[in-house]
Amino acid sequence: MSDLYINPRLTIPAAEIETSASRSSGPGGQNVNKVNSKVTLSWSPAQCQALGDAWRKRLLTRYANRLNREGRLILQSQRYRDQPRNLADVRGRLAEMLRECEFAPKSRTPTRRTRGSQLRRLDAKKRVGQKKTQRQKPRIEE
Repeated sequence: MSDLYINPRLTIPAAEIETSASRSSGPGGQNVNKVNSKVTLSWSPAQCQALGDAWRKRLLTRYANRLNREGRLILQSQRYRDQPRNLADVRGRLAEMLRECEFAPKSRTPTRRTRGSQLRRLDAKKRVGQKKTQRQKPRIEE
C-alpha cells in the first residue's frame, strides 16, 4: 500500500494506516459468502507526526464520534463488490475528512438588517393581522 496523499502540505505514511478485509454484507450475490471484500481502515490521528496541532484538534473535535477508546479513527467500506475498489473508497473518504478539517471555519461577521427590510416585515405582519381581524364575527357594542 502506498502513502496517502492529502495535499502538498500533508501525506500520511502507509505505515500509520492499518487495513483489514472481511466478509461484506453488500452486493455480490453468492460471492459475498466466500470473498473478503469489505475493507476496514484504522488510523490514529493523535500519533501522526505529519498532522499539525490545530488541524489535529479540528479533526478530533469534528469526528469525535468516529474514534474508538484507543483514539483510532475507524472507517469501513463495503460499497463495491471487490476489495481494491473498497480500499480506494475508504482511503478517499479519509482524505476528504482531512481536507474538510484543514482550515478553521470562517467566523460570521454580524450584519444589521436594512431599514427597508424591517419596514417590509412589519407591513407584512400588519396585513396578516388585518386579514385575521376581518375573518372574525363583528362585535356588537353596547
